[in-house]
Formats: sequence, structure tokens, C-alpha cells
Amino acid sequence: MFFARLRKDIAAAKRNDPAARNKFEIWLTYSGVHALSWHRWANRLYRMHLKLLARITSQFAKWLTGIEIHPAAKIAPGVFIDHGAGVVIGETAEVEEGVVIYQGATLGGTGKESGKRHPTIKRNVTISSGAKVLGGFTVGEGARIGAGAVVLKEVPPYATVVGVPGRVVRVNGEKTAPDLIPEKEDPMLKEICALRERMFLLEEQIERMSKEDRS
Repeated sequence: MFFARLRKDIAAAKRNDPAARNKFEIWLTYSGVHALSWHRWANRLYRMHLKLLARITSQFAKWLTGIEIHPAAKIAPGVFIDHGAGVVIGETAEVEEGVVIYQGATLGGTGKESGKRHPTIKRNVTISSGAKVLGGFTVGEGARIGAGAVVLKEVPPYATVVGVPGRVVRVNGEKTAPDLIPEKEDPMLKEICALRERMFLLEEQIERMSKEDRS
């Protein structure tokens, strides 16, 4: 069973990485493959109720590979984690076969839920570098999450999501208009604009006082 899953992980790496020369090289040098192998052992310990030992194993794997996967996460064979540094996969996350995850991606929670707090990633989804998928919703089959996107709600199958917060801009390759408008005003942007206005007012006051002093 272990070796069958390992073969699928290696095959996924060979299929998705044009730089991969052969399966032996992948087995020896790919941190994503190593992290998944360690996770399968940690997950087995977790299901045997050896939870402390499972967490120790997952933290050791994080130290070795730079990839943090909670031992309770459910990851199918045939997933590819490319490079992988900074990837985080949370406790209740589920990742199906054919998913590709790039460095810096997070499958996490918002910190407000209980129970199913982390996303379910369906088959053949691509999660690009630095993307954050946060919450207990589903990302549909074949979806693509753009680099740096922050996804906070369910994604339909074969959709492309970009931006902060994440918005669907394509479905099945066709552009979509309604989701291009953000759902609500960005509070961070509003604060930055207010600070800029305050800065301009202060600069005007300083300039006016300077002129008065010279006169």
C-alpha cells in the first residue's frame, strides 16, 4: 500500500514537472514527495490514536522539508507539491488525486470555525504560489487558484480565481463579469486612503507655517 501510493506521488511529480529527469531522481531529491511519504506515516499513527507521536513525526518532516502537513489531513496518492517551501495543510483539509500545490500555499482555516475548518480540494486543482485557501468549503474539480490569491468561499469546478479576496474571473475558459466586482470594501485599502489624506493635510499645514515664518 505504501509503495503503491509512493509510485503515484512520483508519477504525479514526473507528469507535472518538466524539469524532472527520471523517477529515481524524484524519489531522492523532491521535498514534496518526501513530505507526502512522511505524512502517510504520521497519518497512520494518528488513526492509531498515537497522536503525540504523529505530531512529532509531522514536525520532524516539516524540519526536513519545509512543508507542514497536519497528521489528520486526508491526502490522496498522486498529489504533487512542487518545491513546497512554506506549504501548510491544516487538520481537516482533504486533497484529492491530481492536485498540484506550489510553494507558499496554505490550505487553512480562518480561526472562527469548529469541526470542518479547512478546505476540500477536488481532483486536478492547481493552487499557485502563495495562494491562501481558508475555510471549510470545496474547491471544485479542475479549478485554478492564482498566485497570491486569498480564497474565502466555495469555488465552482473549472473556475479560475485571482485577487484578494479571491474572485472568479473564468469558468471553463470563459470570462465571467459578475464576480469581477469585490463583494465588499477592502478595510485595509480604506485605512491607507485615510492615512494618505491625513498626510497631505499635514504637509499643507507644515508648508503654510513655513511660509508664515519666512514672512
